Amino acid sequence: MGVNREPSAIRLDIGELVLDGFRADPERVSAAFEHELTLLVREYGVPLAADGTVDVDALTGLPPLPAGLSARRLGQELARAVHQGLSGHGEVTR
Repeated sequence: MGVNREPSAIRLDIGELVLDGFRADPERVSAAFEHELTLLVREYGVPLAADGTVDVDALTGLPPLPAGLSARRLGQELARAVHQGLSGHGEVTR
């Protein structure tokens, strides 16, 4: 009998997103961010947590985002950058 290594649930708690230099509506950015990150986690998982629970205090060293993006596009790109960090790219503070 094999052991199922797929998690039964993935929970991400993001306390704060700091966006300096952007004029997009924060609520629309947040909605697009949550939607895109949910899609990415469902499709690719959270590689840093492949062996179990992981607590991350901060992700740094992520790619810069252009300031002129729409709220939807900014949320999507931010989610992609965060997922990259959760995939082992960037610097993780635990």
